[in-house]
Amino acid sequence: MTKPKAMLIDITLCVGCNACQDACKTANKVPEGEEKALSPTACTALQEYEVVYVRRMCQHCIDPTCVSVCPVGAFTKTAEGPVVYDEDKCIGCRYCMQACPFQVPRYEWDSTYPRVQKCVFCNTRVSQGQQPACAEACPTGATKFGNRDELLREAAERIKAEPTKYVNRIYGQQEVGGTSILYITSVPFENLGFKTNLQMAALPTLTWNALSKVPGIVTVGGSLLYGIWWITNRRTEVREFERKEQEQERSNGNH
Repeated sequence: MTKPKAMLIDITLCVGCNACQDACKTANKVPEGEEKALSPTACTALQEYEVVYVRRMCQHCIDPTCVSVCPVGAFTKTAEGPVVYDEDKCIGCRYCMQACPFQVPRYEWDSTYPRVQKCVFCNTRVSQGQQPACAEACPTGATKFGNRDELLREAAERIKAEPTKYVNRIYGQQEVGGTSILYITSVPFENLGFKTNLQMAALPTLTWNALSKVPGIVTVGGSLLYGIWWITNRRTEVREFERKEQEQERSNGNH
């Protein structure tokens, strides 16, 4: 049985050399050059918070919302861990962009034939037993690739060994059901731009739990939209939906 892979990023070891982004750009054959934010030509980006450097990339969720909302199966989660994208199936609906709790996917707005772009965890390399390009290029050990369970144990051991150095949290261990990209840091995650108020349950699970309560008369398209509303926390639209449902129930009760 294939053990899911992951990547542990120790923010305390990152020196901001940008070797990860350079290697990523080379591997994905996109224009060279440093970029501070994710874009169609930057699947990994390095952001600076005073003297602390933080890598941004796809989190490769264990149970990805982008996979669950894609109506054509353009996104899939592999057994090894990567969440990959098939541009030939994509219809450009961009539901993945709305659903992603980490706001990762980027769209090629300026392209004649636009695609969604994001890190695919060097899926081809991983499937051949190699490391992702960014992990291989890291000169300080700030990025480590391996089996997820083993990396979680290592992260916990680092925190236990130096409790005054590290924040007592492994980001990605439980967020939205867990991710394949894990972080440890000496600076509170909320001070580094991480979303620290995410639910611990996988978002597709919440979506399907909600959909199970929706009457069968709702169309498939309506159900899909309801799922997107739930994921993106569009409270106003959800309240309106519930109001109409209550009116329908009262109307049925009067007959």
